[in-house]
Amino acid sequence: MMTNDQMLSRVPEEQRKLRANDREFNRSFRYATNSIKTSKYNLFTFLPLNLFEQFQRIANAYFLILLVLQLIPDISSLSWFTTVVPLVLVLSVTAAKDAIDDIVMGANTFFTLQCVAFLCMKVYNVHVYELYYVLFYRETNLKVKQALTVTGDMGDSIKDLAAFNGEVCCEPPNNRLDRFTGTLTFTGQKYALDNERILLRGCTIRNTDWCFGLVIFGGQETKLMQNCGKTIFKRTSIDHLMNIFGFLAISCSILAIGNRIWEQQEGSTFTAFLPRQDGVNAPFSAFLTFWSYVIILNTVVPISLYVSVEIIRLGNSYYIDWDRKMYHARSDTPAEARTTTLNEELGQIKYIFSDKTGTLTQNIMVFNKCSINGKCYGETASSISLNVDFSFNQLADPKFMFYDQSLVEAVKLENTEVHAFFRLLALCHTVMAEEKNEGDLLYQAQSPDEGALVTAARNFGFVFRSRTPESVSIVEMGVQRCYQLLAILDFNNVRKRMSVIVRSPDGKLTLYCKGADTIIYERLHLSCNALIQSDGLRTLALAYKNLDEEYFREWKERHHEASTSLEDREEKLDLLYEEIEKDLMLLGATAIEDKLQDGVAHTIEQLAKADIKIWVLTGDKQETAENIGYSCNMLREEMNDIFIVAAYALEPTMELEFLRTACMCKTVICCRVTPLQKAQVVELVKKYKKAVTLAIGDGANDVSMIKAAHIGVGISGQEGMQAVLSSDYSFAQFRFLQRLLLVHGRWSYLRMCNFLRYFFYKNFTFTFMHFWYAFFCGFSAQTVYDEWFITLYNLVYTALPVLGMSLFDQDVSDSWSFEYPQLYVPGQLNLYFSKTAFMKCALHSCYSSLVLFFIPYGAIYDTVKNDGKDIADYQSFALLVQTCLLVAVCIQLGLDMSYWTAVNHVFVWGSLAMYFIVTFTMHSNGMYLTFTSSFPHIGTARNSLSQPNVWLTILLTSILCVLPVLTHRFLLIQLQPTVNDKVRLKVRQMKAAPPPPPRRIRMRRTSSRRSAYAFSHAQGYGDLVTSGRFLHRQVKPRSTGFTPTGRTLNFSPAGRSAGYSPTAQNQNSKGDLEPTALQMYRTKQPSY
Repeated sequence: MMTNDQMLSRVPEEQRKLRANDREFNRSFRYATNSIKTSKYNLFTFLPLNLFEQFQRIANAYFLILLVLQLIPDISSLSWFTTVVPLVLVLSVTAAKDAIDDIVMGANTFFTLQCVAFLCMKVYNVHVYELYYVLFYRETNLKVKQALTVTGDMGDSIKDLAAFNGEVCCEPPNNRLDRFTGTLTFTGQKYALDNERILLRGCTIRNTDWCFGLVIFGGQETKLMQNCGKTIFKRTSIDHLMNIFGFLAISCSILAIGNRIWEQQEGSTFTAFLPRQDGVNAPFSAFLTFWSYVIILNTVVPISLYVSVEIIRLGNSYYIDWDRKMYHARSDTPAEARTTTLNEELGQIKYIFSDKTGTLTQNIMVFNKCSINGKCYGETASSISLNVDFSFNQLADPKFMFYDQSLVEAVKLENTEVHAFFRLLALCHTVMAEEKNEGDLLYQAQSPDEGALVTAARNFGFVFRSRTPESVSIVEMGVQRCYQLLAILDFNNVRKRMSVIVRSPDGKLTLYCKGADTIIYERLHLSCNALIQSDGLRTLALAYKNLDEEYFREWKERHHEASTSLEDREEKLDLLYEEIEKDLMLLGATAIEDKLQDGVAHTIEQLAKADIKIWVLTGDKQETAENIGYSCNMLREEMNDIFIVAAYALEPTMELEFLRTACMCKTVICCRVTPLQKAQVVELVKKYKKAVTLAIGDGANDVSMIKAAHIGVGISGQEGMQAVLSSDYSFAQFRFLQRLLLVHGRWSYLRMCNFLRYFFYKNFTFTFMHFWYAFFCGFSAQTVYDEWFITLYNLVYTALPVLGMSLFDQDVSDSWSFEYPQLYVPGQLNLYFSKTAFMKCALHSCYSSLVLFFIPYGAIYDTVKNDGKDIADYQSFALLVQTCLLVAVCIQLGLDMSYWTAVNHVFVWGSLAMYFIVTFTMHSNGMYLTFTSSFPHIGTARNSLSQPNVWLTILLTSILCVLPVLTHRFLLIQLQPTVNDKVRLKVRQMKAAPPPPPRRIRMRRTSSRRSAYAFSHAQGYGDLVTSGRFLHRQVKPRSTGFTPTGRTLNFSPAGRSAGYSPTAQNQNSKGDLEPTALQMYRTKQPSY
C-alpha cells in the first residue's frame, strides 16, 4: 500500500500554489528543495558507475567478453594479459577523462534559487524600485526586470517583508524559458506575474544593490534544470564503416568449419600422442575453435582503434581552436570546436543552410531611407549626397550619417507628416535611455534595429530622453514634452508589430503602431493607400489611430482581466490587441540597412567552386531576400527565372516536388520561413538527398535548424549565444566558414580516411597471417606470433607512427586548398573511405599477408645456419614473420604519408628501434631466468637476426609488398589522375608557395538591389515599463540641447551611420574596420 505522501508525489502537478512567510503551508505540497546535483559520481559510486557506462560501449563490451573467453582453458590459446593490458589502459584513460569532466562541469552538490518572483530591489544611483538590467548567461542583449508596484512599496523594510503574506498561483514546473504565467493575490487584489518579473538561474544582475524575492521553483524543478535533457549524439558516416564485426564472424566461421573437416579427416592420426578429451567430437571441437579464433582474430577490431580515433578527433578539434586565422580580433572571439566527433564530416558537406540577418549580414542596423506620406528620403543608387549637417541639434548622435538634406529641411519647415513620423519613432519603442552626463545619451535596446530607429528620431529633432512606467519624455525640436504612457502592446514573433497608447500633453489619446509592412497593411483604414512606391523600402510600416476615451476605458478593463488570467492569457491578450489595432492611418515606412559582413561574397564563391550548395533561409520578405542574394553574388543579373513557392510546399504531399524544383535551381533563397520551417527544409534534404548538411545561424530562431542538420555552426553575433550553445562549431564571422570546411574539414576527412585505410591494412595483414597458419596447425587456434608481440603490436610498435600521420599529414597547404576549392569534391563523394575502399584495403592486406607468410616459410624451410645447425623452428619462424610484418607496414606508412615532419621521423624510426630493443630484451637469458613461463623464446632474436638470409628475406618481402602499390599508383596518376594528383603535381613543379591572390576591389553595383533591408524582431518590454512607478526619478532641469542658430557649415560627424549595438560598444569605429573581402564573381575556373 502506498502512503498518502507517495500518492501525492506521483500526481501530476497542474497548478502551483505557495504563500510568502508560511513554511508549513508550502511544505504540505512537498515541493523540491533548492539542492541541485549536477555531478554524475561521488567517491563511492565513481568506479562501479563509470565501469557500467564504459561497458555499455560495444567495443569495451566486446573485449570484456574476450577476457572471459580467455579464462576458459578449453578455448583460449593466448594468455590473459594480451587482452587485460590494453583493456585496462583504455578504461583507465577514459575513467580519468570522465572524472576530470565531472569535476570541471560541477562535481559538488550546490544550492540555488531560481525562478524568483521579485518583491523589491535597489538600483545604483536611482530611487528604489526602478527598473534594472539583467544579462543572461553568455547573452549580449540586456534584459530589463522589474518588481510589482504593490510589493515594491515595502522596500528593504525587514518588518514589512516579514509581514508579507501574498499568495502566488502559477503554472507547474516546465521547460519554457520564454514564458511564465501566474498571479499574486495580496490584500484581496490580483496582480499579473509574467516572465518580466521572474529571475531565472544563470543570469547576472547589473546596476542593482539588493533585491528580495519569493522562490517559486527550486532545485530540479527550475526551468533551467527542466531543459537539461540529453544531447543528441551525432555520428559520422565513417563511424558506421568502422563496425566490421561481421567480417570477424565470417572469418571465425570459416576456420571453425575447417577445424571440423580436419578433425574428421586427419584428426584421428594424431590421437596416439594427442588424445581427445572425453565427450569432445568434431562438431564440438569446431564450436570451441570458433570462440578460440574470436580471441585470436580480435586484432581485426582492436580496442586501440577507438582510442586512436578519439585522439585524432581531439587533435583536429584543437587545430580549430588554435587557428589564429579564424580569430576575430574586434570581438575577441576565437573559433571553437564544441564537439570532437564530427571533424571529418566537415570535409563531406554538400548542402549549407544559412540564416541571413546576423549570419551573412553584420546585424548592425543603419537608418538609410524612409518614405513619409508617399515621398522617399535618403540615399539612392544614382546620386549620393553629402552627409547631412545636424549641427542645429546639440543632442544629435555624432556617429549618425544621412545623405538627404531635404528631410532635414522638411523637419525645420514643421511638416506635419514628417513630425508625426519621427514622433512615432521617439514614442513607440521599449528602449531605455541612460544619461550619465548632460546631453550624453546612451540607448539600451532589445534589438539593434530599434536602437537605430530611436537614434534616427533623435538626430532629426525628436529626442527620447527618459521614461517611467507611466510616461515617456522626449524633446521635440527643442521643446520638452512628456507623454502619458497608458499601454504597450508588445511585439512577438506572431504579431510582428508593437503599439503604444499615449496621451499627449494637450490630452489627445493616440495609438502609435509600427511593424512588418504586410501586417500593417492588413489593418489600415480603407481610405489609406497601402502601397509605398519606393524600391526596397517596404520593410517597416508606421501607422497611428486616434482613440475614443470611453472605448479605451472599457478596453483597459478587459485588458486587466486578461492579463491576470491563468488560462490562455496570451490568447486573450492577442484578441484584445487585434481588436484595437485596426482602421489605422498610414504615416510612412522606414528602411534599415544591414550591411554584409566582410568576405561573404568571396566565401560563397569559394564554396560554390567546391560544389557546395548554399540555401539561404530567412524570415524576411522576398524583396529583402533578393537584395541580399544580389549583394553576395548568389543572384546575378543574367538570372531571369525566379520560382516563388508558397509555404504549403513543405506539406508531405508537396515536399518531394518542392525539393526537385529547388535542386534544379542554381540559387535557393527561402523567405518568410519560420524557425520550424527552416528545420523542415533541412530534414527534407537529409531525407531524400542523403547528403551531409550544415546549418549556420546566429539567433534563437536558428536553433531548430542547427540541431536538425548533420553539423550545426553558430555565429557569436549581436543576437546572443543561443545558436552558439546549440551548435557543434562556432566562430564570429561567416567568412571563417570557408577555412573551416576547405582547410580543417578537408584535412580532417583526409587524415581520418588515411588513418583507417592504413590501420585496417596493418591489422588485416596481421590477422590474415593467423588465417594462413591455421592450415599448418590443423585449425587448432594456435598463434603464429609471440604473445608479447600480439600484446604490443597495436599499443607500442605501430601506435605512434599512425597517430603522427593522422595528426600532422596534409596533402597540400592551406593556401593551395583555397586556390583550388575543387580539392573538396572527393570528400563529398566519399571517395577516400567507402565500402569499395574498404574492400580494396582487405584485398591489399590479403596479398601482403600471403607474401609475409609464405616467403619466410619457404626461406627457412629446410634451412641451416652457417655452422650447419637447423633454424627451421617455430620460434625462429615467428620472429622472422613478425619482423617482416613490422618493416613492411612501416614502409607502407611512409608511402601513404604526404607531409613528413620531425615528429613523424621520430615516431617511425623510434617505433622500429623500440621493436628491436624490446625483442632482444624479451629473448634474453635474464628475462627467461626471471620469468621462465612468460618469456620462453630464449636466444631466438640473437640467433636468428644474426643470419644474412634472414635479412635478405626481410628485404625481399618488403620489396614484394611495396612493388604492386607503387605500380598501381603510378598507372593511376598517368592514366586517371585525380584533382588531388593534378594539384600536387603543380605544387611540386612550382616548388614554392602559390602566388598571392588577386587584389579584391570593392565594387559599387549599378543595380538597385545593393543592400539588404531588414527589421529585426525580438520580444519587447512593453508590459514591463507600464506596470508601475519604478522608473520615476527626480529629473534635474536640463537644457533641451537645441540652439536657435543656423547650421554650422564645417560640421563633420565622426564614424559611420548609427551603427547601433545593444551592448553599447562602438561597432563602427573607422580604426576598427577590417579590410573588405568582397570580390566580383569569377566564372573562370583555375586550370591545372
